[in-house]
Amino acid sequence: MPDSADATNLPDPERQRLAEADDLDGAWRKWGPWLSERQWGTVREDYSPDGDAWDSFPHDAARSRAYRWGEDGIAGFCDRTQQVCLGLALWNGHDPILKERLFGLTNSQGNHGEDVKEQYFFLDAAPTGSYLRMLYRYPHAAFPYEDLVKTNAARSAEEREYEILDTGVFDEQRYFDVFVEYAKSSEEQILMRIEVINRGAEAAKIHVIPQIWFRNTWSWGEDNEKPSLQLDENHAGAVLVEHPEVGRFRLESDASPATHFCENETNFPRVFNAESKTLHPKDAINDAIVDGAKDATNPKNHGTKAGLEHILELGPGESSVLRLRLDPQDADDRNEAFDDTVARRREECDRFFEPHEKKCESSDAAAVLRQAYAGMIWGCQFYNYDVSLWLDGDPGQPPPPRGHKAGRNHEWRNIANHDILSMPDAWEYPWYATWDSAFQAVTFASIDPAFAKNQILLFVDDRYMHPNGELPAYEWAFGDVNPPVHAWAAWRVFQIERHATGGDGDLEFLKRVFHRLLLNFAWWVNRKDADGHNIFDGGFLGLDNIGAFDRSAPLPDGWQLQQADATSWVAAFALKMMRIALELSLHDPVYQDLAAKFFLHFLEIAAAMTSVANSGVGLWDEQSEFYFDTLVDPKGEVHPLRIFSLVGLIPLLAVETIEPEMLDRLPEFKETVERTLSEQPEMAKLVSRWSEPGRGERRLLSLLRGHRMKCLFKVAFDEGRMFSPNGIRSVSREHLENPFQLDLAGRKLQVDYEPAESHTGLFGGNSNWRGPVWFPLNVLLIESMLKFHHYYGEDFRIEVPVGSGEHINILQAANLLRHRLNDLFLPDADGKRPIFGDDDRLNSPEWNDLLPFNEFFCGDTGRGCGAMHQTGWTGLVAKLLDPESILEAKADLLE
Repeated sequence: MPDSADATNLPDPERQRLAEADDLDGAWRKWGPWLSERQWGTVREDYSPDGDAWDSFPHDAARSRAYRWGEDGIAGFCDRTQQVCLGLALWNGHDPILKERLFGLTNSQGNHGEDVKEQYFFLDAAPTGSYLRMLYRYPHAAFPYEDLVKTNAARSAEEREYEILDTGVFDEQRYFDVFVEYAKSSEEQILMRIEVINRGAEAAKIHVIPQIWFRNTWSWGEDNEKPSLQLDENHAGAVLVEHPEVGRFRLESDASPATHFCENETNFPRVFNAESKTLHPKDAINDAIVDGAKDATNPKNHGTKAGLEHILELGPGESSVLRLRLDPQDADDRNEAFDDTVARRREECDRFFEPHEKKCESSDAAAVLRQAYAGMIWGCQFYNYDVSLWLDGDPGQPPPPRGHKAGRNHEWRNIANHDILSMPDAWEYPWYATWDSAFQAVTFASIDPAFAKNQILLFVDDRYMHPNGELPAYEWAFGDVNPPVHAWAAWRVFQIERHATGGDGDLEFLKRVFHRLLLNFAWWVNRKDADGHNIFDGGFLGLDNIGAFDRSAPLPDGWQLQQADATSWVAAFALKMMRIALELSLHDPVYQDLAAKFFLHFLEIAAAMTSVANSGVGLWDEQSEFYFDTLVDPKGEVHPLRIFSLVGLIPLLAVETIEPEMLDRLPEFKETVERTLSEQPEMAKLVSRWSEPGRGERRLLSLLRGHRMKCLFKVAFDEGRMFSPNGIRSVSREHLENPFQLDLAGRKLQVDYEPAESHTGLFGGNSNWRGPVWFPLNVLLIESMLKFHHYYGEDFRIEVPVGSGEHINILQAANLLRHRLNDLFLPDADGKRPIFGDDDRLNSPEWNDLLPFNEFFCGDTGRGCGAMHQTGWTGLVAKLLDPESILEAKADLLE
């Protein structure tokens, strides 16, 4: 097959491929890195009586038990419906099992919950998957499975985690670097290049086993034709692939490997102590190579899983390259120079990112940006979950245990997901979280707007959104509530694409999202405003342990929680819906009524935050000059929960500016606004500066007047409180010496400043909102600050940092915050990156340029914590590294 499309003759072939595949169904998007890093331990694979997903399908079972809903692997690659899968297995001659998938601790094993215990890094990726590169670092010595489990189990939540580097297996560079590259020669021709380098001072042997297999779709009682793999008798070390839906291919190595065949089916005797259903189950290749069980694999050389075993003996510093290609069986140009094609795709990937890298302020920043986007692209996976089928069980199979049908997610039978989705972290969180997905879409918008729009639209589709308008949270509990950020994300994706392409933008996308989000907004108003007073609850709201107690859990009888963040989120939601409606009104006047509706919603919420149910008591605390959640006791007395945290800064997010030119073009909306404010002057007083012309005669809608805004900034930019060297902390440092304490109906509760990992098991203990820096809220604060500056201008100044005597405008403060966030990843004057904390090993040349994109960062040092590759929303750094991102967002305000 010829190299597609003359793309190589164009200035930017990857951008051309994206244009050809704008609907996401294009041939260049058929294959990609859409294999999860972890399928075991997920809710989808859990059919246990007690809903314990981790223990019902542990890592130890994964090599022997067929997955029902997906697949996983190292350096995984598959077609868009995950029928045909490629991945890498390794064996160093010492491990008790093949290294086929990444190892980590379960939630109960880790002293801070689940945690991957491997070293792997995503180095490069093109959006269509035309080029991909990652590194897996594999020790010479036996992988320390038992040591990692036992040592972490002995540690308390107050102690640091025991990491794989602490075991010593990587000391003195006694490891292999295994680089895996994929390059598409054409839409259907896949090149897999594996380079193995012995970094140690002694010779070492390694077995490299690229594997190909089919997702098991035939064992569940459905009438699915079983695909087949078999040895190609005409080509040494080649495997013929035949799948009724994907097609007929051949996988071939240039090194004449030994081939092993088995079935991707469960080893029933080992897993369930039951009668065998196949002679050569899923773990047969493991048994053949590791245990020397020569009769484990199929002697007839066919099956549904195959491994191509290459044995390499490498001297100190020596490397070896393996070249494999997956081609259609009728391909006629297999002689195309393999290395030339890989090099060309690599160069095209460079060309695609060059405009983004050029905007960065240094080559170090450009390198961080490139790895951030690589992690975003590698972090996408095929996500498959049909809740009705999962609850009821498969036809012809034993029924799930009693209670399963009425258990987890039973109210979400509409969920029927089978899509390529951006994951928060493909090992620690190999499932979507709705508000994470919104931030991830915004990051993708700069490099792949079609995919970004697709991600937004999926979550408002009937296969995701509940019939009542609620958006699903995540598979552990779809009914939990995430902050309503999809309107913001849709607007930002629309803006980013329009800014890049010009014109009116994709108005059809904006309309589709807007109409679906009308249902979601109605759900918030009807279900989360408990007393009809425009004060909202929501519980969890993605901020896990930020409060003194689980905000999703029921309170003692007669008590009620009023959430400053929930109410502010809905206010911001209303304003963003108003903003979208105004944009649509410029092209269709009928949307002016809807814009006015959301303006009025915003006014009602602003009034309620000032005085709940006209009681004279609001969520603003005059004593502390900050916003707090409040508890109302059975007697009706209000108790502010005086925790200085991001909860109190979220009111800053509810802000919009409107240009006078827009008002003049929308007379019906303007008339409604002016009439309302004229007839209800008390409402006009609540809205910051609506009736006072600002710089350039523009108008500002905000929950805050200038005084309250300055009060919040005084907390946010105080380095002894919330302003860390690397961003805004989630909880103020003042609670280190002065913890918040609460007596809730006899329960003694306390919130301390915990700068890094959590000291409690609340929400699983694997994340922490009581001190660390998190990217998503910091980015939203930056965007809101731009809007405030857009209105107030150069003369409105704040002291930053507090106590420094330096007074700067809000734009300058936003830019300073941007730089502090970026500095997490950039080497300082001594060449050390804050993300590595005090671990000098990671600042050595062997590790320093290999970047994790952690879930959150220590509020004191910047050390990366939590999930290792939550490039999902930490990938937002790719936007922040571009200094024009501030100008871009600022320019968007003017449109």
